[in-house]
This record gives sequence, structure tokens and C-alpha cells, in this order.
Amino acid sequence: MKKIVILGAGESGLGAALLAKQKGYAVWVSDMAAISAARKTALTDAGIPFEEGKHTESEILSADEIIKSPGIPPKAPIMKLVAEKGIPVIDELEFAFRFSEGKVIAITGTNGKTTTTLLTYHLLKSAGINVGLAGNVGQSWAGQLVNGDKDWWVIEVSSFQIDGFADFKPAVAVLTNITPDHLDRYDYKLENYIASKISLFKNMKGNDLAIYYADDLNIHNGFVVSPIAADKVTISTSKLPKEGGHFNGKEIAINYKQSNFKIDTTEISLRGVHNMQNVMFATLAAVAVGIKEEKIKSALKDFQNAPHRMELVEVIKGVTFINDSKGTNVDATAFALESFEEPLVWIAGGVDKGNDYSVLFPVVEDQVKVLICLGVDNEKLKSAFAGKVQRIKETEDIAQAVAWGLEYGERGDVVLLSPACASFDLFKNYEDRGDQFKSAVKALKK
Repeated sequence: MKKIVILGAGESGLGAALLAKQKGYAVWVSDMAAISAARKTALTDAGIPFEEGKHTESEILSADEIIKSPGIPPKAPIMKLVAEKGIPVIDELEFAFRFSEGKVIAITGTNGKTTTTLLTYHLLKSAGINVGLAGNVGQSWAGQLVNGDKDWWVIEVSSFQIDGFADFKPAVAVLTNITPDHLDRYDYKLENYIASKISLFKNMKGNDLAIYYADDLNIHNGFVVSPIAADKVTISTSKLPKEGGHFNGKEIAINYKQSNFKIDTTEISLRGVHNMQNVMFATLAAVAVGIKEEKIKSALKDFQNAPHRMELVEVIKGVTFINDSKGTNVDATAFALESFEEPLVWIAGGVDKGNDYSVLFPVVEDQVKVLICLGVDNEKLKSAFAGKVQRIKETEDIAQAVAWGLEYGERGDVVLLSPACASFDLFKNYEDRGDQFKSAVKALKK
């Protein structure tokens, strides 16, 4: 019996363990951290042995194959031993792919991939397609396959997950953009990160579809180094492609597969140029599946974005509070700031990831009247925007930040939480930061 070892007992690890057990593998689960009570119960009920707080080398190095959590870096001590032994290491999505007959729409990119994934899923589901949602959003793909397959799967994939792909082949793959991120994982070389993203397309053939952002030089450079065989369709905000999507600032034009139509921004629930790019990606994917214009337009009107992504929280005394806690890098925050024409009170800060804030200067100088620094160490943020914002405040208390937002905001203004930084100095994660922001706003309204 082939032995599979699963490193990490999070959402993906548990799903992989349950699927591997169902398919007749000998399964061993190992996690250096504590495993949650609910997941321990699930493993015990399935008869799957596990350990927590350690990695027993003899168990792990006797594996025929290892399914690794995306969060475990290749440089971790146990992974170095695994590499020396030559044991194949894959991602949960690679494993799940073996057991699905469904076609895959895989979506990656530095920014916009979650919104694009959720929107693509919404377009397909609203049109009556038998579709599932997996990857970085929702439940693990492997775990869902334990209970049955779908005709289509819309899957958000990170570069860490792509690094664990061998045979994974999407029918449709979307690359939203590439900007510097996670460089600590890629030897601080942008070209390594680009290569990771581009490798999503490596197994695709001429009858598969690659959709990407034509205006992105990093994507262009990636394809020069690693050409792909898939059929290519692009989106652009600068010129109308021969086939694909174009946004001119007022409406989207779609031209692909005998589908030729326009969508006015007033017909779309999302706002901001970056979201119009996401709409073009999702719409082209839906057209590729065979969904007609009328159903696409209907679904675009009622789509609700995920929490913590440009999420409307409340309007208090004419001041609108927006939660964009997922804006954890400068590019994501740039997209958020540029989505508004109203004067802004901007709440930012946290763990700086080597940020270059200069890309934000034009929009900040035009629109941001107050910058509220929410973090333990705000010096870099304060020095970057000194002289560019008329008032800068700082606090470690999110309730104080929200109170200042209402104090300095006037009717018609927007208070935007878009941190441009990681959350780990004051919060558990970006969800915790966003939840505390929403709670503080709702308390203020009361």
C-alpha cells in the first residue's frame, strides 16, 4: 500500500488526508503546530493517525509521496531532509486533480485573484452550471471530492500552491497581474516569483485558454522566458485587444468567441478600475464556458464581494466606512485608493514588507486629507507621507482610529481601511483586523 504523508493539518491538509484515505492510501498526518480539536476529531473518525507539535523523521521519510501545506517553505529543516531522500512533494490541489473529472478554471495573480475567483464562480453558478469553488477560498478541493465531483471547478491558486504542481492542467487559466510580493520565499528575486506564476500554464495545450493582463510587463517578460502553448486572450485598459476585453473608463467591451457586447459600469455591483479588470477576467472565463451575455450581465449586478475586500461597513453622518483589510501590499492599496473620487481618511499600517510607498504619492496628494497610522511601528509610513498629507495621526487602538475617521471625515467623505501592510503586529490576521474594524464602526454608530 502506497504511503502518503501530509505535512500540515490545516484546511488543505485535512482535505487531502480524507481523500487519500478514501482512495486506499496509507496516510500519516504531521503538524509542527497544534491541530484544532475539530480537525483532530475528523482525523480520528476517519481512522487516520496523526501527530502535532513535532515531525517524526522516520515516519515522514518513509513516505512514497508527501503532500505539503503551502505555508511550509522549501527551506524548512524537514523539507531539506525530504529533498535529500528524493521523495516527491506535491500540493493538495495537485493531488485532488488526479481524482476529478471536472474541468478547471484556475486563477492566480498578485492582486485581484480572490475577487476574480468568487465572481467567476458566481457567474457560472448563476447560469446553472454544476460548479464548485476551491483553492485559497472556501473548502479544500480534496475534501470536497470526498463527497462528489462537479462539472467545473473554479480554483484560486497562490504561487506557493503552483510550486507544488506537476500534472495540474487547467482548461482555463487566468493571470490577473504580477507585482513584487512574497519575495522572501523566492530568494528576493522577482524573476523567480514571475516564473512561479507563469508555470501555472506549463501543462496547457492549444485547446486550453490563457487569459491575462496585456498591460503587465512582468507577465510579458514571463512569457518570453517560458512560452506557453495555450490559446491566449487578453484584457487591457489601454487598448482594445483583437480578442478579449477592454475598459475605457466608462464601459467594458468584450469580444471573444462570437460574443461581442458592452457592459456599462452602472450595470456592475463592483467599483474601481481594478475591479473592472476582475470583471473582464471573469466574464471572458464565463464566455469560454458558454454562458450568454444576458446571464452574465444579470449576475454582475447582484454579485457581493468577499469580506475585507472593499467592503461597505456603514454610513455614519454621511461618512462612508470601507473595510479593505485584505489590502496587505502597496499595489492592493493603490487599487483601493484609486477607486474613490471622494476625499479620503485613510487608515494604514502594520508590518511593513519592504514597501515602496512612492507609487501611492499621486493619489494620496490629490485625495487623502488625513492618514491614520495603525501599527506598532509607524515611522516609515509617517516619514513617507510627511508633507504629502495635511494631517497624520497614529494609534495602536482600532477604535481610536475609527473615532478619528468620523471626527475628521465630513459628509461625503470616505474612511478607508486599506493597510498596505501585514496585520501581525496588532492582529491575528487580516480577517481579525477587518472584523475589529467593522465592530468598532458599528459600535460608533450605536
